[in-house]
Amino acid sequence: MSDHPFIALPDWHEYPPAEMRRRVAAFHAEMQRRRSVREFAARPVPRDIIETALRAAGTAPSGANLQPWHFVVIGDAGIKHEIRVAAEAEEREFYAHRASAEWLQALAPLGTGTDKPFLETAPWLIAVFLRKFARLPDGSKVKHYYPAESTGLATGLLLAALHHAGLACLTHTPSPMGFLNDILGRPRSERPFLLLVTGYPADGARVPDIRRKALGDFASFI
Repeated sequence: MSDHPFIALPDWHEYPPAEMRRRVAAFHAEMQRRRSVREFAARPVPRDIIETALRAAGTAPSGANLQPWHFVVIGDAGIKHEIRVAAEAEEREFYAHRASAEWLQALAPLGTGTDKPFLETAPWLIAVFLRKFARLPDGSKVKHYYPAESTGLATGLLLAALHHAGLACLTHTPSPMGFLNDILGRPRSERPFLLLVTGYPADGARVPDIRRKALGDFASFI
């Protein structure tokens, strides 16, 4: 038996199968509408909506419950401009020198390029950092277990929460992203995981005409 305290499972709700089917179908239908958007409106989004979405992200499971993530939410126009300048510099290197022909061919249907105006237009950027360890007040380290997997789970919940709130999102991953540590004053012990852009889609926003895989193409039952 563990020496650590346990409590009864709180707030668990069990539903009859018919209600389960209705709920999961409704959730699937909502998430089916989710698309990555690159054309954002400058309309403001209340900060408390972002805060609540982040609280939802913070419920994600994590290795040893160490919650190895940090989210920096950027609304300041000057800092967003700095991020855009740095991201576009990395993107120019990527498209000109780093990306293979095969990679560029895979990106072609998405219409991506080196210009990233959405980094300034969207009301909020959320820089997601992965923390490999924590530093205690006495200076000692606490190792984090499965930090990449845990941070990915939290980011997925954040995406779902923002979409559920009625916002559009884009996951942006310029490589490398060390400039985020410099601009945002984060320690080198934190690794940038991705940059999440969120807000309202621009009037007339367009997205690539692409399809998602059918269930049989990405899942199997044995």
